[in-house]
Amino acid sequence: MNELSRRIGRLQKTALVAGCAGGIACLVFAFGETRQFFISYLVGFTFWMGLSLGCLCVAMMHHLTGGNWGFATRRFLEAGFMTLPLMAGLFLPLLLGLPELYPWARPDAVAASEPLHHRADYLNPTAFVLRALLFLAAWLALAFFLRKWSLRQDATTDPTPTIRLRTLSGVGIVAYPITGTFAFIDWVMSIEPRWFSTMFAVIVLIGQILVAFAFVTMLLAWFRDQPPFQAIVARVHFHDLGNLLLAFVVFWTYVSFSQFLIIWSGNLPREIDWYLHRTAGGWKWIVGLLALFHFFVPFSLLLFRVMKRSVGRLVTIAALIFIVHIVEVFWIVEPSFFPAGMHIHWLDLAALVGMGGLWLALFAWNLKRNPLLPQNDPRIEYTLTAPAHAR
Repeated sequence: MNELSRRIGRLQKTALVAGCAGGIACLVFAFGETRQFFISYLVGFTFWMGLSLGCLCVAMMHHLTGGNWGFATRRFLEAGFMTLPLMAGLFLPLLLGLPELYPWARPDAVAASEPLHHRADYLNPTAFVLRALLFLAAWLALAFFLRKWSLRQDATTDPTPTIRLRTLSGVGIVAYPITGTFAFIDWVMSIEPRWFSTMFAVIVLIGQILVAFAFVTMLLAWFRDQPPFQAIVARVHFHDLGNLLLAFVVFWTYVSFSQFLIIWSGNLPREIDWYLHRTAGGWKWIVGLLALFHFFVPFSLLLFRVMKRSVGRLVTIAALIFIVHIVEVFWIVEPSFFPAGMHIHWLDLAALVGMGGLWLALFAWNLKRNPLLPQNDPRIEYTLTAPAHAR
């Protein structure tokens, strides 16, 4: 067993222990603090499902556009989106907590609210479950065939699997924002059913892509000094990933600030309430943290070529983005339940660690099952012959 296999094995074992510990802690206290359990569970689920979907979208982007960065990180992305079966299973406990999480799932709340009554044909438990099954089935089908044809290309020099990957990715890159929009409107935005925004789901999906890029950047840096990565990974790969991080940091900030500016300037009660909840009490400090570390700091640093070509510095930026994105998900979900001020419960951490441990354990298992670099892709030759000055 080489060093790389040992690293993946250690990751799997450590993650599995953390996942089991977090999961047991959640189960033990779920019955005593039921409402808080489901709130914390939703935060953890939203983040880890987002990372799975982000890996799925980034993989499809690579199949459509090519690029050195994609060949070096493809197996990371595939191992990431192949956690979708796990996330589909972890979605089931949320169905038990619908009345705790969503006003439209409580008959008394629907009867007392005219807006909820008018939306009952769409926002009701049966329709919610049916839509969720549709979204999950679509994502699982995309993941299955993307993985299947990618591995099939490893076994043949016939370019047909790569052509199929590009064709499917063209369909999937359209299906992802459509299904993702409706899914996160259902799962997150409908917590406050009176509030609406046409850009909310866009912000969520761009955040998923951004955190996926941050994740694979950290992994590539961790594995770069081990075969088979040692022979092909060059500074140009990290430079490309740095450029992509910069692009999506700017995109996320543009959409997020545009939504805030339009809603705040409109000053309509049914729209502004969402932001009032998220700037009350201690929540306003999280707003400042997101502005500083989700935009200003990474944006300022990623403008410089030296930052993108220095592996250590780029990994630090990627880790910062990854961690702050967890905070963003927490800020999006929790103030809906605690609008008076910031509320942090230990179950928030337990759910995040428990779910994340299982996610990373399955990720590591997927990663070690197949070659860590794609084989026989007709576009891979350029990557394997990176110029010496780029290394």
